Amino acid sequence: MNLLAINYRCTSTDAGSTFNLFTWRNSIFMGRKGIGLCNLRRVLPAGLSCRSNVKTKVCAKRKSARRLERNREEVSITSSSADDNAQEVKMNSSDSSPKNYLINISSRSSVLQACIITSGLIAALGVIIRQVSHVASIEGLPVIDCTSEVSFSFEVWQLQLIIGLVVLISSSRFFLLKTWPDFAESSEAANRQVLTSLQPLDYAVVAFLPGISEELLFRGALIPLLGFNWASVVVTAAIFGILHLGGGRKYSFAIWATFVGLAYGYATIESSSIVVPMASHALNNLVGGILWTYESRSLENLED
Repeated sequence: MNLLAINYRCTSTDAGSTFNLFTWRNSIFMGRKGIGLCNLRRVLPAGLSCRSNVKTKVCAKRKSARRLERNREEVSITSSSADDNAQEVKMNSSDSSPKNYLINISSRSSVLQACIITSGLIAALGVIIRQVSHVASIEGLPVIDCTSEVSFSFEVWQLQLIIGLVVLISSSRFFLLKTWPDFAESSEAANRQVLTSLQPLDYAVVAFLPGISEELLFRGALIPLLGFNWASVVVTAAIFGILHLGGGRKYSFAIWATFVGLAYGYATIESSSIVVPMASHALNNLVGGILWTYESRSLENLED
């Protein structure tokens, strides 16, 4: 410690003279106790202290410059990320049109499997209700006999009723698709979800199985069970419409299904045969699927 103090020589720029720190020993080393580095500026002449201040200021300026550069880089990064987020928001907002809604398209096997299983369960429920109603009527319970009121008979004149129902319902659907946007959106969502992955021959499966099973339950079992009259037709049609909600289909589609249920109920009462609404329902499903496929392919060809 004494060696460092004795050998340390410095030149002052203010006084222009040479001094020896040894002459300052009484101030640097007070009673053999070294003053810390923080008090060195009090001991050194003014010139040296100025030099140290200059070095300190230069270092401080360099540090501040580096901090400014870092801050500028961070600001530029955050601004670029903000611009990217803004562009993503714009893209998402531009894709939020009614035509760009997300639809879960099922595979061909899952659609056919669901159609077969669901149709089988509905048909089984219809058969059970008809059988229970028949047994109850034999035992004298106040239940209408389904087999006597609604049969599976078919006559030639009923073919005209089937054709009339197909023309009425298919033309009404076409008119609503052009004039009712909400119904068109619901119908598009349902058709795209079910029919997109199907092959041409599969359309007959998804058209006839639901048509036969649903009519067996609603018009062949529930209408005679509730009473073979117009009140039961309205009730079953309302239930039929409500059950057609979901899968992208809105209340507009439920209203449409209720109207269709009323038409099929009318045909059931007029013909006293379940074959008429079954055939009408299946043919209308088939016509609707074919028309949707034709229009979809036409739009794809125009876009290409």
